[in-house]
Amino acid sequence: MSMQLTAIGVIHSCHARPEGTPIQPVFSEGETGRVEIYPEYRAGLADLEGFSHIYLIYFLHLVEGFSLSCRPFLDTKEHGIFATRAPRRPNPIGISVVELQAVADGVLTVGPLDIVDATPLLDIKPYVPEFDVRLGATAGWYAGAGNRGQTVADSRFVNSKNLKIR
Repeated sequence: MSMQLTAIGVIHSCHARPEGTPIQPVFSEGETGRVEIYPEYRAGLADLEGFSHIYLIYFLHLVEGFSLSCRPFLDTKEHGIFATRAPRRPNPIGISVVELQAVADGVLTVGPLDIVDATPLLDIKPYVPEFDVRLGATAGWYAGAGNRGQTVADSRFVNSKNLKIR
C-alpha cells in the first residue's frame, strides 16, 4: 500500500543537527521553539490556545533506513524497534508532547523542544489528560535501563543527506 503525507508546517528550534539534540522534551527544559503552520492550514488552529500541551507529529527527515532492533539512547541493550522511541523506524515519524505557550498569526510557541530545526510537521493533536494519562502504566525495559545518563542524541540514527521538504 502506498501512502502520501503532506507537511502542514515546519518546526523551528535551536537544534541545527540531530547530534546533541535532547532525546526527549523533558531533557530540554527552558528551550523553546516555533512551529510555523503553512497558510492553507492555519484555520485548523482555531480553539487550540485553550490547551496547555499538544502532540507534535513530524517527519524524521534526516533519518536514513531502518532496523527492527536497536540499542536506544537510554539503555545498553538491544531492543525491538517498536519497544523504543529510536528514530530509525520503518516509517520515520516522531512524536513529542510539548507545552503550548502561545498561538499567534499561524505560529505556535512551544517548549521544551527535542526536535531538529526545519523538521516537517505532519500533524498536531491536543493533549487531553482525561484521555492521555494512564494511572498504573508501566515502562517495560526502561524501568531497568542501564544508560539513564544519555540525554542528547549522537549520530547513530542519521544520514548524511540534506533532504529538501517543501
